[in-house]
Amino acid sequence: MAPEKRGGEKEKDRSAINEVVTREYTINIHKRIRGVGFKERAPRALKEIWKFAVKERGTPGVHIDIRLNRSVWAKGIRNLPYRVWVWLSRKRNEDEESPNKL
Repeated sequence: MAPEKRGGEKEKDRSAINEVVTREYTINIHKRIRGVGFKERAPRALKEIWKFAVKERGTPGVHIDIRLNRSVWAKGIRNLPYRVWVWLSRKRNEDEESPNKL
């Protein structure tokens, strides 16, 4: 049985905007580029990594690091690593007028 919550206790103000979260993920590139032609594999893999990051972080402002780009392209345009281990972190947007706060 789950412990009962007391009515008087309130949690602190926890918001996604107040927290900067960093998480580790293993992205399976192999399943995301299945059926793609040889000359499109590395560019498509980077697009799929970007889409994964947008989905997990919940913000369209995603930047792919140079080291990740080089690791995807390390074996050429068609022979990609099957899996990539990445850190995804979400930072506050410094621009006050931006619709995306993260």
